[in-house]
Amino acid sequence: MKLASRVSLIKPSPTLVITAKAAALRAEGRDVVDFGAGEPDFNTPDSIKNAAIQAVESNFTRYTAVGGIDELKDAIIRKLQRDNFLSYKRSEIVVSCGAKHTLFNLAQVLFEEGDEVIIPGPYWVSYPDLVLYTGAQPVIVNTQEKNGFKLTPEELEAAISEKTKALIINSPSNPTGCAYSKEELAALAEVVIRHSLMVISDDIYEKILFDDMPFWNMAAVNPALKDRTVVVNGVSKAYAMTGWRIGYAAGPEPVIAAMGKIQSQSTSNPASISQKAAVEALNGDQQVLVEMVREFQKRRDYIVSTLNAFEGVSCLKPQGAFYVFPNVSALYGLSWKDRKITDSATMTEYLLEEAEVAVVPGIAFGDDRYIRISYATSMSIIEKGLERIGKALRRLS
Repeated sequence: MKLASRVSLIKPSPTLVITAKAAALRAEGRDVVDFGAGEPDFNTPDSIKNAAIQAVESNFTRYTAVGGIDELKDAIIRKLQRDNFLSYKRSEIVVSCGAKHTLFNLAQVLFEEGDEVIIPGPYWVSYPDLVLYTGAQPVIVNTQEKNGFKLTPEELEAAISEKTKALIINSPSNPTGCAYSKEELAALAEVVIRHSLMVISDDIYEKILFDDMPFWNMAAVNPALKDRTVVVNGVSKAYAMTGWRIGYAAGPEPVIAAMGKIQSQSTSNPASISQKAAVEALNGDQQVLVEMVREFQKRRDYIVSTLNAFEGVSCLKPQGAFYVFPNVSALYGLSWKDRKITDSATMTEYLLEEAEVAVVPGIAFGDDRYIRISYATSMSIIEKGLERIGKALRRLS
């Protein structure tokens, strides 16, 4: 059987592959510490679960409007006004089956063969594949650690061609945890406006920021960009609702309508029960977010200081999300027994097989000098995993 050629354009998500390998080893009885998955270890708050239970008990279990129920759209509108100072109407909101689904639909609507899409690297693993699947070309701009892994106006300007259609900005970032300030986004916005680009603002980690850093996105920073920006967000990361699969987009009405059309022929509506849960998440008490972020910041501080104490490892302190992206390239060329560390993939294999710790190779995010470690797990597991990593790295010679 011959598969469609477009299937060869994309690859399985590396983070999910690592998670599956860790699960397989655990099934064999091995005590694997999983630093691979980008999934909060907190339980979904009770008020949100209760809203879902009420939806089931009231038989809210049928199809809904393709792009989401009005109650959820209104909750999203209030959230965007309250948190981001952005005003939208229902026709400018679409709800999908997670933020990844939202981004997939958006790419299908905006991009086609001949287009170029600028993606700052290191990047979330799915961005290039989402662009490639449309026939467009991702243009990776490698950012510098000395700049906090953030795209500069000069780097953006140099990457733009007559084919450039859009820029994807993820702040706070997966995998680096970097977050853009209002001033940094304003400087990028000037370049975007000058070249009439679209902006995809992936705000999924918006609520997970540290050291009292305020959140801004491109549309909020420069009102002139609101009609050229699609804001993508969801409830997965902030409310520990990864399995509920609710993401959403806010943007120009023609774009949102087209996304709804694509969705109508693929998944139809997101789960009715999950939509009711998301209403409670956005409208309910937000104090739970404060408590989660406080715990994430405590973990960040511990993991960064510990990693920087390892010989041959350097780790920038992230400003948000729940990942660290340590540079381990100084260890390349070293070996232990028959294992030689030559790149991020062999480092990852070594840590999984010898230390029983699952991390993600930096090459999956576009930079082979690094590995990604998720600290969306308990402090006790973090301590155990780092102790194992430290011992494994000390064996190398």
